[in-house]
Amino acid sequence: MSARVEMVIRNIVPAHSHGAYTLYLRELNGNRILPIIIGGFEAQAISMELEGMKPSRPLTHDLFTSALKEFDITVTEINIERLDEGIYFAGITCLCVNDGTTKLVVLDARTSDAIALGIKFRAPIFCVESILSEAAYSDEHMDEEEEIELPDQQIDNFVEPKENVFSPSSYSKITLEELEQMLDDAINDEDYAKAAKIRDEIKRRQ
Repeated sequence: MSARVEMVIRNIVPAHSHGAYTLYLRELNGNRILPIIIGGFEAQAISMELEGMKPSRPLTHDLFTSALKEFDITVTEINIERLDEGIYFAGITCLCVNDGTTKLVVLDARTSDAIALGIKFRAPIFCVESILSEAAYSDEHMDEEEEIELPDQQIDNFVEPKENVFSPSSYSKITLEELEQMLDDAINDEDYAKAAKIRDEIKRRQ
């Protein structure tokens, strides 16, 4: 079995494919970067959890998290196990408690779903060394916002893009107080793409 390397989330940026995003994972004790193409819905779920944003109603990953906790199931780790023809395969390791007995169960999952669920349990992310050797890049010459994509990597969930009505320049004449209210309204309306843009503008001003 190939050695495992612990990974952390470095960044999420829009990909060239419409509606897709690139999730960058970096090895915890090194400088290798693993880019993974994910869908917009999963990118939203991961970003919102990292930013501490709460949706007005539970999203799919929130619902699944609540169900697992209700039945005393804990996600203990995420493992990116295989890369086959541009598609990543991952496993979600769960600790199940039932009538005083415990057992480990591994659920097969898309990597994007596995990570979105894993961060809600603060579970570590691991990747086998063979995948890093094949697909990772060094971050020595990679700028913070630079995008690198693997050739022929397939997106595991395609989401049609929505028209981008709001651009950074459209917020320039809006006060910080108004932006904060707009952020609350966008979250209540479940328009998380708009909420993310408003949140970025608020952070830029701060």
